[in-house]
Amino acid sequence: MNRAHRRLTLSLWLGAMAICVALIAQTHFVSDLSAFMPRMPSERQQLLVEQLRDGIVARLVMIGIEGGTPQERARESQALAQRLSTQAAFKSVQNGDERTQQRDRDYFFHNRYLLSPAVSAERFTPDGLRQAIGASIDALSGDAGMLLKKLLPHDPTAETLQVLQQFSGDNQPNSSEGVWSSPDGSRALLLVQLNAPGTDTEAQSQALSLIRSSFESVRGGQAQTRLLMSGTSVFAVSSRATIENEVRRLAIASFLLVIGLLLLVYRSLALLLLGLVPVASGALTGVAAVSLGFGHVHALTLGFGTTLIGEAVDYSIYLFIQGSAQTNMRSFWRTIRLGVMTSTAGFAALLFSGFPGLAQLGLYSIAGLVAAALVTRFVLPLLMPQQPKLRDLGRAGQLLDRVFHRAVRLNWVVGALLLLAGGTVLYHGAHIWNLQVSALSPISAADQELDAQLRAELGAPDMRYIATINAADQESALQLAERTGAVFRHLVEQGFLGGYNSPALVLPSLATQQARRTALPDARQARATLQAALAGLPLKAERLEGFLQDLETSRNAPPLVRADLQGSSGALLLDSLLIQRAGKFMALMPLRPVATGHEAQPIDLALLRAALQQAGLSQVVLIDLQEETSSLFQSYLHEAVLLSGLGCLAIVLLLLLTLGSLRRTVRVVLPLACAVLCVTALLLAQGIQLTILHLVGLLLVVAVGSNYALFFDGSDPAETDASRRQKQTSLVVANLTTVGSFGLLGFSSVPVLSAIGSTVGPGAFLALVFSAVLARARTHAGVV
Repeated sequence: MNRAHRRLTLSLWLGAMAICVALIAQTHFVSDLSAFMPRMPSERQQLLVEQLRDGIVARLVMIGIEGGTPQERARESQALAQRLSTQAAFKSVQNGDERTQQRDRDYFFHNRYLLSPAVSAERFTPDGLRQAIGASIDALSGDAGMLLKKLLPHDPTAETLQVLQQFSGDNQPNSSEGVWSSPDGSRALLLVQLNAPGTDTEAQSQALSLIRSSFESVRGGQAQTRLLMSGTSVFAVSSRATIENEVRRLAIASFLLVIGLLLLVYRSLALLLLGLVPVASGALTGVAAVSLGFGHVHALTLGFGTTLIGEAVDYSIYLFIQGSAQTNMRSFWRTIRLGVMTSTAGFAALLFSGFPGLAQLGLYSIAGLVAAALVTRFVLPLLMPQQPKLRDLGRAGQLLDRVFHRAVRLNWVVGALLLLAGGTVLYHGAHIWNLQVSALSPISAADQELDAQLRAELGAPDMRYIATINAADQESALQLAERTGAVFRHLVEQGFLGGYNSPALVLPSLATQQARRTALPDARQARATLQAALAGLPLKAERLEGFLQDLETSRNAPPLVRADLQGSSGALLLDSLLIQRAGKFMALMPLRPVATGHEAQPIDLALLRAALQQAGLSQVVLIDLQEETSSLFQSYLHEAVLLSGLGCLAIVLLLLLTLGSLRRTVRVVLPLACAVLCVTALLLAQGIQLTILHLVGLLLVVAVGSNYALFFDGSDPAETDASRRQKQTSLVVANLTTVGSFGLLGFSSVPVLSAIGSTVGPGAFLALVFSAVLARARTHAGVV
């Protein structure tokens, strides 16, 4: 190659890398679920994403304070709540202190005539008033007698109880020393709502750090208390930190292992650094391609793609080791090209996925592998010495040649393994795949148990079943929530529903407030009606002057707005269940199932939908978040399996077309199929069900293993013994780097990493072994 051609090639490469770097600098990296949702999600799927992004599920933090004395815990709870409530990172801080409870009581009592669902014009007729007051007198001897006796002069119709009964079934935390506590009194409890949405993990991490530092400040050095936190945001931040630490630790270990192995083989720092050039080029190209194609790059795509691009390091190993003894470089590059084409064919099927996350993964892998191969083919030969100074691998090559020569006789062993693996897979049948999203969660069982405990102690909403309403403005959303609530109340009375919550319970629509205010009689009419209603009742009108005054006050009071709830627990409820986004309002209505004993029965959403349809509320969407998440994950997995199968079919057709021989095609494909089948059986035999990450690992096994099979199958009459031994040595070295680096991931405590590591490590090794036994050209084995 002349100097001008050399300069042009290097200039084009450097220019392309500069463009990739410039694109990456402008790339938006995301970490929410949007890239792993269908391109055209259903309404329920969209609601799921919105809840994980910006709903109460993603913002609530449950806090427990343990240790010390009850007085110390109460003092620290009060001090922590006061400190956090002044910070912009928190929208609401509740700990059940007397001041907040008093605000709640004042709000419900003073606004009872605007909040009570029982208020109507009929209720304030003589007969209606007589029935309501009579019921209150009868109830004086019941469980609520003490409260009614205290309220009777101002609330003889028990509107306050009518308001509070709407929240019956809500589990309220216990109280000790003036703050919320666990039932046994061993923990002080707080409930915090973050301002940062679920998509902003960094902001949520800073908010959680602020909680920890604030607790340390109020705790003092001598206290024996400790802080507990749980919730979706805590899990998200913890998961990110765990994954980052694991990736950093394992990446360093893997890097040192691969570098040590390659230095042992190359004995040249220059060759080692050159060998990383295709990897870096492929990674940069992959990110830039996804950025151009999708406008953003998902963090999971980046992680998976970088793992898949690990195949690129094999190309330089093949070039450095085989190139020094290869008599026919044209045959060598033809094999590399075919290996890249098979990998590309396998990942190309993912481009047609309805899930942008899978499509991103396919584009990243294809662009990265093609770029790495092109750099290895056209750039590395210009940068590397004409005669790479490698250590003498002759003895190792001779030993490997003898091993591979004898490996061909182990066909029967492979056959036995296949029968055993096939039987294992068939035995597990429909239980091969784990269809639960929890299988991917790095959250420990202890953390999940703590979350369940704090949730039960605080009475935090389960948020599994939700009714959602979208409207153009707040008033419309509240009116629809009220109509929906009427349907749900009827279902509660019939025993089909345990209860529900609604933003309209603490802030009725303006229309409802006006209707209730209009239903209240004026002062003169109220006094006359009261006199008539008390006839025959053991209660004098003089005792109810406060009642008449409160009626008049309510008739003339301005309508309730969000500001009236400030400082009460109702503010947290309203802000959690009435969400403004993009000029529209969404009302959420969490549903409670009917409890039978200690277990809650699943809600029959079909029955609820029918009732809403009958009431003309078909626009209300009901969702089981748990079922919807599992259903979405299942469809995601099923599509990935289907597309992977199509990719494998494309590989077979490509090999058949390129090799021009059915026999050679079978000889190349068979080792890959055997490796995939045996790894699958090995995982199942250990009691591990496969997830989407295992599938990604199996795709990588096929991508890496195809190079082994093609090199073993490549029959070149002009190939010398030295060339054959160098080729076999390069395959073993490449395999060792793959097995070593991915094998380390298999020991990770993070399912995302261990799934890929435990699949690719043994899979790559078996692909090499099976290729040596099944795909090795017969001329190389000394057999005619």
